Amino acid sequence: MILYEHPFNERIRTYLRLEHLFVRLAALMKRDDPIDHHHALVTIFEIMDVGARADLKSDVLKDIEKQKLVLSGYRGNPVISEEALDDVTAQLEACFSSLHEMSGKVGQSLTDNEWLMSIRSRVGIPGGTCEFDLPAYHAWQHHSADARRDDLQRWVSPLVPLAETLDLLLRLVRNSGLPQKVMASAGQYQQMLPQGRTFQLLRLRLGAGMAAIPEISCNRLMVSVRFMLQDSEGRQHSSKEEAVFDLTLCS
Repeated sequence: MILYEHPFNERIRTYLRLEHLFVRLAALMKRDDPIDHHHALVTIFEIMDVGARADLKSDVLKDIEKQKLVLSGYRGNPVISEEALDDVTAQLEACFSSLHEMSGKVGQSLTDNEWLMSIRSRVGIPGGTCEFDLPAYHAWQHHSADARRDDLQRWVSPLVPLAETLDLLLRLVRNSGLPQKVMASAGQYQQMLPQGRTFQLLRLRLGAGMAAIPEISCNRLMVSVRFMLQDSEGRQHSSKEEAVFDLTLCS
């Protein structure tokens, strides 16, 4: 199965981008090659860029409080495990505390590291991190893999509270919806959304053997999916075939 996700709002869009970067960073840090650790460092800078939004931290803290309120509404429900509720609530409270203690914007503490910032200022220049431009960085790339990884772990540590919080919040959002099997007729699917209910994330699952690529658009009123086919030159054109897929709307 191939999973596609599409956000309903800018806040979830930012969360998904950061999650994508944190997943990439974790994969790169496990490897030993200097080029992988270079791209891990570039990913840290990308996380700092995405997290530079002044209201990101406050949005995340508000979402934690919102999720705690939602969970409290399940208290006393005989089909809901009180132990599971307590566990998730404790995780949310721990995330709130660690994130609240983080000063400034995401990665603010890293901006005090002049060496890192010298690399950051040149990664956007094609070939800007060559050995003659940044000899100290070239030397660092010749350290042992474990030494480089220790440095990366130290630089990543201020970002860990945000990574853990986003993982939990997105997991709760994703678990809030139930998949339904639907069909796109002649490559097109539209669904009107119920009024008075707010959705945050759309999840679409396709069979791995399907060649069609979904183009998704959604707002508070409706969801629209158009399936495209791609030729050998990379050009896309509308599919006219029926497509069956799983659709999940998460609130």
